Formats: sequence, C-alpha cells, structure tokens
Amino acid sequence: MKTVLFVLLDEFADWEAAFLAPALRGGVMPGRPGSHAVRYATPGGVPVRSIGGMTVTPDCGTETLPDDCAGIILVGGMSWATPEAERIVPLVREALSRGVLVGAICNAASFLAAHGFLNAAEHTGNTLEMLREWGGANYTGAGLYRERQAVRDGKIVTANGSGYLEFARECLLALEADTPEQIAASYAFNKHGFYRE
Repeated sequence: MKTVLFVLLDEFADWEAAFLAPALRGGVMPGRPGSHAVRYATPGGVPVRSIGGMTVTPDCGTETLPDDCAGIILVGGMSWATPEAERIVPLVREALSRGVLVGAICNAASFLAAHGFLNAAEHTGNTLEMLREWGGANYTGAGLYRERQAVRDGKIVTANGSGYLEFARECLLALEADTPEQIAASYAFNKHGFYRE
C-alpha cells in the first residue's frame, strides 16, 4: 500500500483534507477497502495548529519524500506565503520529477503559482487574480486557468478553498483509489447526503 503525504502548515484549513484522507485510508464508501496509507508532514516535523484550533503532531517532516509515495497533498490555509512554506518547494520539485501526484487546494494552489509549478498544466485556484498576485513574474500560466471548483491535469490537481469535495474526487481519481463509479458515488453522497434540500 503506497503512501499519500498530507503537508500541513500552521493555520491549515481543517476542512480541506477532511474528505480525502479518510477516503484514502478507510475506503471511498462504507465497506470499501482503503487504498493508501496516509501520513501527515510539517516542515521540521513540528506540531501545527489548524484554523479551527486543532493541534496536529505530524508523522514526519517535509525534508524527504517517502520512497513509497504516491502523492503529496498541500492542504490550504493561512501560511502559504510565509518563509516556512518556502521549505516545501524542494518537496514539490522532487514529487513532480518522480511523477508523484501533487494536489494543492486554496492558498496552496497560489503557492504553486508563485513558484511556477502551474505554468504548463490546466489549473484553478481562489481566482485568477489571486494567482497573478501571488505568482507575479513566476506565473505565466493564466491561459491555462479554468473557472472550476477543481481541475486535474496529469499529476497536478488544484482546487479553490470551497472545492474540497471536488478536490477529493479528482485526487481519488488520479490515485486510482477505487473505480470511477465508486468515486462518483462517494462524491454524490458527500455532496447531497441522504436528502436533497
């Protein structure tokens, strides 16, 4: 079973990985098997606190990519424009060079834009204007921006901060965590629940 590494910074957004991690570890629907091991990483392996106040003691640091890594998920939040976030750049480079999935949601997608990682892939984020603001001269991918909740292009998945269910769906599909039909059923259940209102 390969590992998916969830990268957390201080003030991470609690909800942005709340559907993806359990689906990987525990199955996309009740009774389905889990497909991947899930580990949490922070720069230096130090505990971080979420926007909601949850403290997480990580499994490891972000200095190296596990040998069995199938993907890294950059969980959004309020610290992706800080010096601490800069420590994640080599991890993203290594993941992309090894053909490992890179998922980024909310401000983590803006972080990818700021370092030129979205210049050759279709992508989305918290508005094109924000990606241009964060990216400056490093961001030349505006023509590949899509106004969608989540976008998957090869080994890169991006989403805006309100697209956490779509982000989970696209990452699950990219990781082949289950059949497309089961992933679609999981998305529909989480989106609409037992009753549509």
